[in-house]
Amino acid sequence: MTSSEIKAAARELGFDLCGIAPAVDHPELRFFEQWLERKYAGEMAYLRRSADRRADVRHILPSAKSVIVTGTIYNVDRPYSTECADPSRAHIARYAWGDDYHRVIERRLDALIAWMRGASPEPFEARRYVDTGPVQERVYARHAGIGWIGKNTCVINPALGSWLFLGEIICSLALEPDPPSFDQCGACTLCLEACPTQALVGPGVLDSTRCISYLTIELRGAIPHALHAAMGSHVYGCDVCQEVCPWNAAPPRSSDPAWQPRPAWDMRTTRELAQMSDGDLAAAMRGSAMSRAKMAGLRRNVSIAHRNAEATDVRR
Repeated sequence: MTSSEIKAAARELGFDLCGIAPAVDHPELRFFEQWLERKYAGEMAYLRRSADRRADVRHILPSAKSVIVTGTIYNVDRPYSTECADPSRAHIARYAWGDDYHRVIERRLDALIAWMRGASPEPFEARRYVDTGPVQERVYARHAGIGWIGKNTCVINPALGSWLFLGEIICSLALEPDPPSFDQCGACTLCLEACPTQALVGPGVLDSTRCISYLTIELRGAIPHALHAAMGSHVYGCDVCQEVCPWNAAPPRSSDPAWQPRPAWDMRTTRELAQMSDGDLAAAMRGSAMSRAKMAGLRRNVSIAHRNAEATDVRR
């Protein structure tokens, strides 16, 4: 079983990209500890608890020799939030519009592992992860040739942009690796300048405690009042740093039904979301990545966004 055969199988299963990185001590893995020391993780205590395992995939699977990384386009035919002039439009991060990507990508990775077990002449160990595991996936994505880590901290592929779900299979097979991607951001700083809350404190360095995605998804309890106005009408996550990226100026779109917007989230206003019953919101969140914020968190976010929208209307 060759690396090229694995990539061909991955394409058949619906992955848009597939590359292979060696399971070694990549230099970029060490920055994570510094990032934690700067307290940029905020209240995400699970990141600190799993820091040792995140330092090297061999701390998860001691027999690991290769990391297979997949990329799946989730961009669909809808305008960017930065293209919307209506202050009442409720903005939801693009990745959360459809079905829960964890479940969808996990099923596809399971199918790829099953294919590999049938094709491999030797037994092997494997573990798969989609975002939730203790894996620094962007580092392995870079070393698998999927793309470079941009100044907005997202993995950018020169042909597909950054609207990509990443998935990993850590395995004990010694597969032929791909050459790593090289940085093509150049002197561009559009993402750093566009961040509504100045959460990008340097190229490739995110202070989560200021990031709208962290504030509206990971943070439990009250969002600091000083950041309310900068949140605008974002109710779940934020895509601004990706939307202004030149590599996403004309990205490919996916027709996969899994990523198409659910009616409850599609081009809605903050007022419409505020008026939805708990039952309707719960139904829309079911099987969606948006369940991460829980009902209380989403209500909190919608309330802030709606107040911001109404204040903007008054000023106009």
